[in-house]
Amino acid sequence: MTDALLPYETAIHLLDNGAVMAECGPMRLVISSFIGQTAQREMNVKAAKFSFEIFERTARFQDRLKIVQQNIPSDLQEPVASKMITSVISIGDPDLTPMAAVAGTIADFVADFLSEAGMTRVIVNNGGDIAVRLGEGASVTVGIRDDIRKEDFSRVLTLDSTEPSWGIATSGLGGRSLTRGIASAACIVARNASVADAAATAVGNAAFVEDKAVICKDAVEIDPYTDLKGLKVTEFVGNIPEKKKSEAIRRGMKKARELVEKKIIFGAFLSVKGKMEMTEFFRERVNG
Repeated sequence: MTDALLPYETAIHLLDNGAVMAECGPMRLVISSFIGQTAQREMNVKAAKFSFEIFERTARFQDRLKIVQQNIPSDLQEPVASKMITSVISIGDPDLTPMAAVAGTIADFVADFLSEAGMTRVIVNNGGDIAVRLGEGASVTVGIRDDIRKEDFSRVLTLDSTEPSWGIATSGLGGRSLTRGIASAACIVARNASVADAAATAVGNAAFVEDKAVICKDAVEIDPYTDLKGLKVTEFVGNIPEKKKSEAIRRGMKKARELVEKKIIFGAFLSVKGKMEMTEFFRERVNG
């Protein structure tokens, strides 16, 4: 462990069914892996230790990752940072910084570590940004919230080994990151969690309408260390008319469908204060 990690305490907690939780500063990873039906606790602990290394490697470049990038700088030789930049650039939003993909990218690197070690089913959950790796015949179910602030799941999404790698990410008002939209939840599925994370941010941002019940502030007023300096973010959404909920949904889904058409993501589920819409990918795979 390097000196760069010293400001943060690290801890590994053993959970049920062989899973572990890795904690390092703001990072909370829940790591599960299996060979067949057998949980692999020892590998999960190794992956937790690896996650601390990935976190530290990301932290080295945090100043550069809080700035909008149009391409990967030629002097940047760090794969984690490079993946964050690549994922955000693929979304095509000029205001997104690479930090929009940080949680999903860390989850991906840890999931790939386990998959490459021979695990046949891997689930790495970084605060709701989830990397899944599946061997032939394996499947997982993922809970979907219609409001990111709720504990309960309203729907269950099933993913199988037709794709060996999946990423699921959710953004919205009240989540860990600031949002420029009014989405209660913008959930994205892509081929990896890095892209899903960036896309969820973009779709959540796009789901916005102006209304007297929508309170926005400069991002730095809410978080002085934000990567959204100079931009307004949503602080609170009161009761807004159904028509405006529908308009926010329309705007968010327009962005989502553009990304689906470009094959950047597989699909999207979007909710704004009780009103919901989803793409065909979700309709085919969601129960509830």
